[in-house]
Amino acid sequence: MALIPRHLPAGKVLNLKLANIGGRPVVVSNSSPKSASRTADPRRRESVLLALAFVAIYMIWGSTYLAIRYAVETIPPLVTAGLRHTVAGTIMLVWAMARGYRPKREHWTAGLVLGALFFLIGHGSLHWAEQYVASGLAALLIATEPMFILLLAAAMGQQKINRLSALGLAAGVAGVAILSAPSLTARGSSLLGLIAVLVGSFSWALGVAISPKLKLPTDALGRTAIPLLCGAAMLLVTAGATGEFHHLQWGNVALKSWLGLGYLIVFGSVVAFTAYTWLLQRCPPALVATHTYANPVVAVLLGWLLASEPLTLRVVAASAAILGAIVLIRRGEREAARESSAIAPGCEGQPLSAAQRAS
Repeated sequence: MALIPRHLPAGKVLNLKLANIGGRPVVVSNSSPKSASRTADPRRRESVLLALAFVAIYMIWGSTYLAIRYAVETIPPLVTAGLRHTVAGTIMLVWAMARGYRPKREHWTAGLVLGALFFLIGHGSLHWAEQYVASGLAALLIATEPMFILLLAAAMGQQKINRLSALGLAAGVAGVAILSAPSLTARGSSLLGLIAVLVGSFSWALGVAISPKLKLPTDALGRTAIPLLCGAAMLLVTAGATGEFHHLQWGNVALKSWLGLGYLIVFGSVVAFTAYTWLLQRCPPALVATHTYANPVVAVLLGWLLASEPLTLRVVAASAAILGAIVLIRRGEREAARESSAIAPGCEGQPLSAAQRAS
């Protein structure tokens, strides 16, 4: 509730009005130019922050694929992913606990399940595959996640595949086929690496499908921190079991790899995730989820500009097919939601894990 300041003279009360600035009710003058200016300033600041937040989730999450490629050049992939998520998860958990969150046993149980699906398999396979697959191609294949989510939802009886969704699936399969064709000439790519990325995408989609059934924290930071830390522990244990720590020589780690790892931790996880959660409090989920379309484009262009990854006609065609598939599947979800009213208002079928995809 907004209260009229007591120190104002009675004659001034009539010149006051209630305004909603940045989602909060405040009392402003109805006539004073200075007050009008003060009203405009928070709105202008909010607009700038919104623009910066969208740039963060578009550009930073799109650039994480190239950062992964640089990191795994001299740091083993599972070690890279494990260290990345350990530091980021610890920062987020400390932050959440400072705000009053306290993890429960059921949260850790749910975190183990999602940590295995999202980070051990999902991110572990991605980091491993980027030793052999160009970062732009990896981003395009990761963009198939909405296709797997749709197929899993249909298999679980949660959603029907309508005409638009079917067209989207067909376009997505065509895009993957183009990328996986034997004549693919992208340097450093391999069929095994492409399969690994698709396995990771499917694992992430499975985590999205089952996450509503798990007892996850309601706190936004805790909801991400717990699976991150559980996944990090499993990644580091697996790295030890597979001999990655035995073969790792810290003195031979290149500066580029350290910078890539640092970028993933600070920007890919902490900065972009904070921007994402802030946006979800102010914008419709469907608008925030547009990063799904932008990230692969950013990844392909950065790989071409900074890492000399070939931008061939094949890559362009596959990009158009996969991004078109996402658009058709999203529209199909909205059409199904309107027909059955099965999806909660404002959700429009957006996957819960969009924030964590590049965490």
